[in-house]
Amino acid sequence: MEKPPTEERTGRPIAVFSNSYARLPERFFARLAPTPATKPRLIKFNESLASELGVNAKGLEQDELAAVFAGNVTPPGAEPIAMAYAGHQFGGFVPQLGDGRAILLGEVLDRSGERRDLQLKGAGRTPFSRRGDGRAALGPVLREYLVSEAMHALGIPTTRALAAVSTGEPVYRDRQLPGAVLTRVASSHIRVGTFQYFAARGDLEAIERLSDYVIDRHFPEARNAERPRLALIRAVVERQALLIARWMHVGFIHGVMNTDNTALSGETIDFGPCAFMDLYDPATAFSAIDEFGRYGYANQPTIAQWNLARFAETLLPLLDPSPERAVKLASEAISAFASRYQEHWLAGMREKLGLYGNEDGDLDLVSDLLQAMHENDADFTLTFRRLCAAAADEKADADVRGLFANPGAYDSWAARWRSRQAVDEREPNARAKAMRAVNPAFIPRNHRVEQALDAAIESGDFSPFADLLTVLSRPYEDQAAFADYAKPPQTGERVFRTFCGT
Repeated sequence: MEKPPTEERTGRPIAVFSNSYARLPERFFARLAPTPATKPRLIKFNESLASELGVNAKGLEQDELAAVFAGNVTPPGAEPIAMAYAGHQFGGFVPQLGDGRAILLGEVLDRSGERRDLQLKGAGRTPFSRRGDGRAALGPVLREYLVSEAMHALGIPTTRALAAVSTGEPVYRDRQLPGAVLTRVASSHIRVGTFQYFAARGDLEAIERLSDYVIDRHFPEARNAERPRLALIRAVVERQALLIARWMHVGFIHGVMNTDNTALSGETIDFGPCAFMDLYDPATAFSAIDEFGRYGYANQPTIAQWNLARFAETLLPLLDPSPERAVKLASEAISAFASRYQEHWLAGMREKLGLYGNEDGDLDLVSDLLQAMHENDADFTLTFRRLCAAAADEKADADVRGLFANPGAYDSWAARWRSRQAVDEREPNARAKAMRAVNPAFIPRNHRVEQALDAAIESGDFSPFADLLTVLSRPYEDQAAFADYAKPPQTGERVFRTFCGT
């Protein structure tokens, strides 16, 4: 762990900056300041995260906080940059993307000594804006705040939201919308697309420099390996396998799994058209720009492996002097994703069903439940949550079977489930308690998210946003006061399409 510097804090909402990415060669980024907002107003400041980061906001008025997190005031020690990267977008390669509306203020060492990026999204045009306005609309900012913080509370590796600020300026998409800026916190913003940017230019020196940087920052254990860059690929594969398995455990659909949205740190990054499943259907896709379901729920593991293969391709010249040997080493590392993902996924599904140990029939038991859920329009989250009570008392089966169009489909499966549980003889209440710790009662239901965004956008009412944020901060607890937030949408409330916001 790095130790945070012991500098005296300034009077502004600032941690002590320790900027390492800005020390890399200038071709890695563009230096520029955020574009000031006309009339910034603080919507939400994440005080618990600020404390974790060592951000000092004591004694500051809301307008002072707003000025910093809108980009109007650059904190001392910050070195604003827009990062360069490329990426495959829906399978097509774009050699230059980059931060078109995001500006990295710099890095801080949090209270545990971990290095974290502070980035403003919606902070104005950059050299990578590609004719865009560089701004963000209020809706996508609030969506990312809600969903990223919900993912954190669910225990899934993710970027975090430190602040949301309205700009007092309109942005123009399909219509005029209020503008906003999100302050995002990440272990880093280095992506598969960052490596692709330099590979597309034949800049092997930059790839070597960048891979050394990623190893030092995220995977120091790879430094002493016989082949450090091969160890880097293997480490990234492992983190992505675990990340995608955790997405699948809660019914999360990213919606835009381009290589520029695949973070090397293993965090969930970019929450544009993301959504959570209601009724279980492996083909579910919400994103309005994903016309053919490339990034649908069941496709996410395959896409993650495809993205990782693109990462490995950029490192081939550094793996071995023999191209054939380099390809063989990289292929073996990427091929390991499938088995590692399956192990993580099945282990998590066993936990969700309260199964202990490994039995040969476990995969079939899990798969058959999912098939029955699909065929009978069962809600994904509610089914697993209600199984927690059924694990303690068979009388609670009625609440689970009520979710199935044909309750008999549940009954036949439940008999097998209980036979499997008997193998480990766990005390029923202990089993149920363990299951409740991994099966959330509350997720960011799409209709609830849309209701919160609509209230904020159309009438400036942020109370639904605040209430939803409160509920999602404790997803595994039964919150009687917010019981309605656990319910699936009524027929007229269902959300079928989500939008990126750019």
